[in-house]
Amino acid sequence: MNGLSVSNLSFSYGAKPALQDVSFEVPAGHFCALLGPNGAGKSTLFALLTRLLTSPSGDIHIAGHALSKTPRAALAKLGVVFQQTTLDLDLCVRQNLNYFAALHGISGRDATRRIDAALDKLAMLERAGEKARNLNGGHRRRAEIARALVHDPAVLLLDEPTVGLDAAARAAITEHVHRLSDEGTTVLWATHLSDEVGPDDQLVILHRARVLVQGTCGDICGATPLAEKFLTLTASTA
Repeated sequence: MNGLSVSNLSFSYGAKPALQDVSFEVPAGHFCALLGPNGAGKSTLFALLTRLLTSPSGDIHIAGHALSKTPRAALAKLGVVFQQTTLDLDLCVRQNLNYFAALHGISGRDATRRIDAALDKLAMLERAGEKARNLNGGHRRRAEIARALVHDPAVLLLDEPTVGLDAAARAAITEHVHRLSDEGTTVLWATHLSDEVGPDDQLVILHRARVLVQGTCGDICGATPLAEKFLTLTASTA
């Protein structure tokens, strides 16, 4: 599988389970929303996907590479946008992306070409020379997503990427990332906000460390609004 696959993944902090037998797949080029309330286990899952944590059980495959067996190859196919901003605010947007490119061994004209292409995808090319400090929250997020695309990852992970943004910025970021999946990038988008999920999106609902349901949002909800369905599912397992 060239997308993202998680099989029978479990993790505990001492006696407290954070994930219990979690399994799901995101086909290549699809947008999948990982929807769950705070404390559901989303951040722990992202830590395992990025190898900040390791689990004694379960398997993770990223673009066909087993994370446990070939971590370097798997992580090379991964782009990540964490919940907390990680831009150097004293550098301009292009300098931030250049530094990231250099960490991946990309330099010179190749780096310039990749950076321009990534910024253009996020409608940020005209802001390449602006200091990150002077950008609003939405444009900082776009810069971070562009940075995550510089090494041409097959799979893009975004952990609560719209936290703290206003409604217009949230909608713009969501639209940009959906467009990336339309162009072939596999996307896992973690959120607790149901209005960021479209009816055609893949959906995994995580609650109390377990997957409650997964499939296409429209198939899961039918005529019921996702917000209502989500509350019903999570209340029944509270």
